[in-house]
Parts: sequence; structure tokens; C-alpha cells
Amino acid sequence: MVWINTNVSVKAADAAPNRWDVVALPLVIGLLALLAIGGHQMALPLTSVEEVPVTLDPWMLPEYALRSTLRMLAAMAASLLFTFTYATLAAKSRRAGMLLIPVLDVLQSVPVLGYISFTVVFFLGLFPGSVLGAECAAIFAIFTSQAWNMAFSFYQSLRTVPRDLDEAATGFGFSGWQRFWTLEAPYAAPGLVWNMMMSMSGGWFFVVASEAITVGDHTITLPGIGSYLAKAIDGQRLDAVGWAVLAMLLVILAYDQLLFRPLVAWADKFRVELTGAQEVPESWLLTLFQRTRFFRAVFAPFDRMLGRLVWLRLPVGGASRGAAGGLQAVGGLLDRVPARAVDMVWYLLLAVAGLWAGWSMIAFVSSGVDWGDVGTVLLLGGATLLRVIVLIAVATLVWVPLGVLIGLRPRLAEKVQPAAQFLAAFPANLLFPVAVVAIVRFDLNPDVWLSPLMILGTQWYILFNVIAGATAFPGDLKEAAANFRIRGWQWWRDVMLPGVFPYYVTGAVTASGGSWNASIVAEAVNWGDTRLTAHGLGSYIAQATEAGDYPRIVLGIAVMSLFVILFNRLLWRPLYAFAERRLRLA
Repeated sequence: MVWINTNVSVKAADAAPNRWDVVALPLVIGLLALLAIGGHQMALPLTSVEEVPVTLDPWMLPEYALRSTLRMLAAMAASLLFTFTYATLAAKSRRAGMLLIPVLDVLQSVPVLGYISFTVVFFLGLFPGSVLGAECAAIFAIFTSQAWNMAFSFYQSLRTVPRDLDEAATGFGFSGWQRFWTLEAPYAAPGLVWNMMMSMSGGWFFVVASEAITVGDHTITLPGIGSYLAKAIDGQRLDAVGWAVLAMLLVILAYDQLLFRPLVAWADKFRVELTGAQEVPESWLLTLFQRTRFFRAVFAPFDRMLGRLVWLRLPVGGASRGAAGGLQAVGGLLDRVPARAVDMVWYLLLAVAGLWAGWSMIAFVSSGVDWGDVGTVLLLGGATLLRVIVLIAVATLVWVPLGVLIGLRPRLAEKVQPAAQFLAAFPANLLFPVAVVAIVRFDLNPDVWLSPLMILGTQWYILFNVIAGATAFPGDLKEAAANFRIRGWQWWRDVMLPGVFPYYVTGAVTASGGSWNASIVAEAVNWGDTRLTAHGLGSYIAQATEAGDYPRIVLGIAVMSLFVILFNRLLWRPLYAFAERRLRLA
């Protein structure tokens, strides 16, 4: 199995442009021009934002779409860097994972809007008087909506690398650096690409909040689709809302064709199987650049440089199983010290850090909360937990079969891919007024009928991850099942469900964490003067936030983090371990 071709060479005679270069050249120049324009606008003085406020003129939407897309792409780049470092260290070092995975559970349960209040002053101070400070604050907020599920996906893939490939890498004497870039990262690529799509779509939900930066009594509104949509909602301009949704659809179609469809087609070569796939995903853009001469000649030196970089035998622990680069050194150092002594010290440090954090939180919360409030919050957390369990179960029954159906048919996946991205990106809060009107009109119980709003934006994590698992399912195993005439329920039980199970767990973990986060806006919704509230932890945090009651806000977020950690520890982590032990490809 060959992951990377390092023998790329282009003769001078082969560098003459052909007709494919003529088609590719305008695309490249256009994309570079858009990047330059957007980058220039992000570096303008901060006063320029106030001088040219956001308007509801539809002709401004192309510029707003460019600004929002650049923010999301910048957040995606930061999420990839975070994924390759954080998830790798968590997967490679047992002791580091004991800390990093629970921290990741907490990070995905903290409301995204909570990050803005703590980071906006830092970024504005980092770039004083420049729009870049506000842009970085917005990018960081979008990053917090993208990074966690990508990290979980990469972590799951690193923990389930097939044993025979792992043994082959050891037999060839690969260093940790070589093993990471030639085995582990390529193996994780298909699942990671689909989670990148989900992250990009999920980021749209938070673009509305991230493009309005509040500092004290002053609000900085950045130009973008999110700020345009927020202004349209405030003004109850349904026509402007329609223009914003149309612009989102066109942007999603554009980056699906120019980014994600080529990535899906490229990542298909990393599937682990012994036979060729009967159907493979295709991308007109990838095919276009593969047929060019001039651009292949231009990028050939970079290709050779990356190939040499991948095969460097960096002094980071030899062929031992470790993380890439400095991460392997950290993880390897932790795991080489005598296990019992290090475990005792490590447990002691974690206990001390946990006790200190818990005591600091209790001291702050106790200034405005009594024990009766704590009991109430725990009961409300139980109500939200029940909603999360029921919603995840329903989403599983719906999206697992459909995800397998789509993932096993690349042609169907190509057609469904942009539609799924648009549905995942559609701002769920636009449907909240519809829910309010329906509940009031038919006199329904808000505790029951507000619950589905929690999973409108998070259910797609399950679908995208199951599609990734079905796409990566080895073709030789499918052919073996067909030859042995395994059909019906036996096919699901013995073949397909075990194959997609690790990917499903990743999707379910991020979907449940996102549902807890979404409960803050889904359990307390309003339209005009009508306000509906469901009993739950999300509505408690929302009400405390409106009142500016910080002790209760901290108490609510702490209890939510506690529920998320316990839920993951008692359910999802054992399922992760089961997938590593019993369902990884041998």
C-alpha cells in the first residue's frame, strides 16, 4: 500500500501549457484575487467598520459572503492545526489522554458565546485600532464551533489504525514522524474530511453571533452574512432573510465544488482494502488540475519538498509508536518513565488541579447561590439529559441507515453532499419562530415540543460520520459478505454496523455535546412578545445570562460540564474502548 508518491518529476518539455491550463488559470487568478481583497479588508483601521455599517442591500451580499467565508476558512486552518496536535497527543500518550480528553469534553460543552466574552478584549488589544483584532475574535469563536468534532474524529482514527499496517510500519523501521504522515494521517483522512465538511457547515450557526463583537457598551459589527442575517431578523425583513439564505446556498455550493469534493476524491485513495473500489468519488476540479501541464510543473518542486519532509527520520523516538514531532517526544517521555511512579505523580497532579479548580469555582458560586439552587440546577440538568438521550436515540435510528446507504454509493454521495452541507449549515434559529407559533397555536407542551430544536443543528454530526465510515469501509469485505450471501439483518449486525461503529461513536459524542450547548438557545425561545421556556439546564443558563447573574451562569455551565463528562465517561468512552478492542480492522 503506497500512501505518498515522492517520485514526481516534470520535464521542461512537459511544462508547456495545454488547454486544461487555460481553464485552470482563471480559477487560480480569481481565487488569489479574492483572497487578496478579503485580506486587505481585514487589515483596515477599526474605524472603517463604523464608517460603513452593514446594510440590507442584496448587492452587498457577495462582499459579505467573501468576508464570512474567509473567516470560516481561517478557523478551519486553525482547527486542523489543533486537531493534528491535541488529538495526536491525546491518542499517543495514555497519561496525557487522561487529561486532554476530559478537557475536550468540557470545551465542547461550554457555550460558544462564552468564549467571545473572554477573548475579544485580548484580540482587540493584540491588534489595537485594526479590524484584524475583531476579525481574530470572530475567527476564534468560529474555531470553537469547528475544532472539537474534528479532534474527536482524528483521535478515534488514530486509536483504530489496523494492526497489520501498524506492524508493517514497525517492521520497516518507520520513525514516529514517518509513521504519522505515511500511515496514521492518511488512514484518518477520509473521516477527517467529512468532519471538516460538518465543521464548516456547523460554523454557519455561530457566524451570526461571532460577527457582532461587544466590548463594554460598544458593539463592533463586522461585515458578513451573519451580521446581515442578524439585522434582517431584528428588522423582521423576511425578504432579506431569503437573500441571506440564498447567498449561503451559493457559497456552500462553491466551496463544495472547489474544496470538499476534490478532498473527498483525493482521500478515497487512502481507503484500506485489497481490491479496487467498483465506484470511486470524482471531482472535476481535481481531474482538471491532474491534466494540466503548467500548474503541475509549478507545483512539482513543492511536491518533492513535501515528500522529502515526510520521509525525514527526525530524532523523535525512532520507530516507537508516538506522536509526530515534539508531541512524540512529550508522549514518549511520559510513557518511558516507570509506570507505577509516574501514574501516582500524574494522578496526584490531576487531583490537585481538579481540587483547586473546584474550590475556586465553589468560592465564586457560593457568593450568590445557596445549596437549594444547586439541587434545582441538578434536577434541571437531569431534564436536559433526558432530552439529549431521547434525541440522540431518535437521530441514530434515522441517520445511521441513511448514512450507510449514502456512503456505500459514491455517485449518490456526490449528489447528496451539497444538500447535506446546506441543511447542516441552515441556521436552526430561523425555525424557532415557526416552533413558537405552532406550540402556541395548538397549545402544546413546551417541555416536549421545544426539545427537537436542540438537535436541529447537531444531528448532522451522526450523518456525516456514518457516511465517512461507510465510505471508508473496505470493498474486499463487502465482496466477501456478498460471496457468503450475508444479507438482511445479519449483514447489518455482522458486517456494516461493526464497520461504521467507531465513526458513529465519534458523531454521537459530538452530537450529544452540541445538543447540550444548543439547549441554551433551544429551551428558551421567543418571537416578538411571545416567549416559551422549557424546564432544563439550558433555559436556566439563558435566564441567568439575561439577568447578568454570573454566579448562576458559572454554576449552570459547571453542572453542564459535569453532566457531559459523566455521560461521556459512563457511555461513550466504554464504547470507544469497545471499538478499539473488538471492531478495529485487523
